[in-house]
Amino acid sequence: MQQYFVNGKAENPVTITAKDTIKHMFRVMRLTKGDEVVLVFADGIKYLAKVVDSEAHTFELTETLPDKAELPVQVTIASGFPKGDKLEFLAQKTTELGTHALWAFPADWSVAKWDSKKLAKKADKLAKIVQGAAEQSKRNAIPQVKLFEKKSDFLAQLAYFDKILVAYEESAKEGERAALARELATVEKGQKLLFVFGPEGGISPAEIQTFEQAGAVTVGLGPRIMRTETAPLYALSAVSYALELID
Repeated sequence: MQQYFVNGKAENPVTITAKDTIKHMFRVMRLTKGDEVVLVFADGIKYLAKVVDSEAHTFELTETLPDKAELPVQVTIASGFPKGDKLEFLAQKTTELGTHALWAFPADWSVAKWDSKKLAKKADKLAKIVQGAAEQSKRNAIPQVKLFEKKSDFLAQLAYFDKILVAYEESAKEGERAALARELATVEKGQKLLFVFGPEGGISPAEIQTFEQAGAVTVGLGPRIMRTETAPLYALSAVSYALELID
């Protein structure tokens, strides 16, 4: 069954006002009177809803659904600006894997250089991608997308998190394999986790020092060296395994 995130309050009748949502519902999916969909409001609660009037784009909420598809912790993925369309790939896949937020910042070794105008345009594009991915994967919430023009603004957010884990290539090269498992074993429900990943060139020694001074732990992600767009997917999968699949 199709799922959509909608604005407004969860009260009857519900009128859809977002143009993109209207287009998908009534032009692409061709919803007509009596058709049912799942609507999700800002509080993350899902409702079964029935089309009342396809011309007026109105629905009737018929049932509250118990579905919950969010990770038991809030995981923010922060990546140094990567090249090309890798952020678009990450936006879709990390949303499917349960990220709470996707951030990106100008790392020391980032090749990509984006000014404020390009960042705003890219953020808008990523926001649409994460909404679509959240609807497809039946999430209860749409991940936040934030692109930092200045690294200092990103670093100012570090104190917000309960744990900061930095995926460090040198840790993997040195054979370190236990830090990630050890840290995840101590995570408590509801905590806020930040995973930091470097761009294609990796994380600089100066950045590692800054992160460690903020209380971060460097972790390896197994014996294989992953691309910048692959490592966050590994990390989120590890979080899901440790916190959702093990009793």
